[in-house]
Amino acid sequence: MSSAPTAPHDFEFDVVRRGYRPEEVDAHAAALSRDRDAAWERAARLTVLAREMGTDLALLRETVAGLTPQTYEALGGRARELFELGVAEAEAVRDGGREDARRIVADAEEAGERLRAAAQAYADGVRGEAEERARQVLQAAQAEADELRIEARRGVKEGRGEALAALRETRERAEGMLAELQKEYDERVAGIEREVAEREAAFDEGLAERVARAEAALLDAERGFAEAEADAARMQEEAEERAAEALAEAQRREEWVARETERVLREHGERWDDVRAHMDCIRESLSALTE
Repeated sequence: MSSAPTAPHDFEFDVVRRGYRPEEVDAHAAALSRDRDAAWERAARLTVLAREMGTDLALLRETVAGLTPQTYEALGGRARELFELGVAEAEAVRDGGREDARRIVADAEEAGERLRAAAQAYADGVRGEAEERARQVLQAAQAEADELRIEARRGVKEGRGEALAALRETRERAEGMLAELQKEYDERVAGIEREVAEREAAFDEGLAERVARAEAALLDAERGFAEAEADAARMQEEAEERAAEALAEAQRREEWVARETERVLREHGERWDDVRAHMDCIRESLSALTE
């Protein structure tokens, strides 16, 4: 994500009658500003990455939250207890995944904001220091050049060569100071780029690990739901089978009781008929004796 290191700026300020050209100084300051903006842009990209990862985690949370809960109220007490236990465990895992996701998003946004603020502050400090040193160098060079120009005007004939040599020396010294300033600035820019790259790598690695843990937790929750549903379906099927067997047994028992009742009633009816016939016979015998 980090950009390539900034190439050194080969600025050479031309000396004119009143000092260095203002447009060249402005160009150098603009280059410093562009380097600062590049550092800020890299920090902003880190923040965007953190927000994108937060969006992905939010979509995962919405997917899990959209799962339709099952109650299985028609199951027996033991089946409902097992199912409710599975739902509670899955809910705990899902809550843990949500908490991890929220913590990951918060950490990512906080880290991105800290990195962006640090890069902005460091770039502003480097630019301000570079601009101040450049201003001081230019002021010193211009003052020295003005003094030499005045001295040269006083002794144009006898000291022209010496004045020109001194002027060239001043220009070379100013260019050397600017080159040293540019080198120092480039080294600082390279340092902050390395630091940003290292922080990006560490941040990406940590974020990837946390996202992997959150996804694993969500997968565990989904497996828990699937296992609970499978167990509930199996227990419901077993309960239906036991109910069907009990119903069939009750029907067989009812038919047996009906047959036994009918047999007993039939036997008692036959006996009653025999008793009545015997009583009739006795009455007839008694009647015959009394006559």
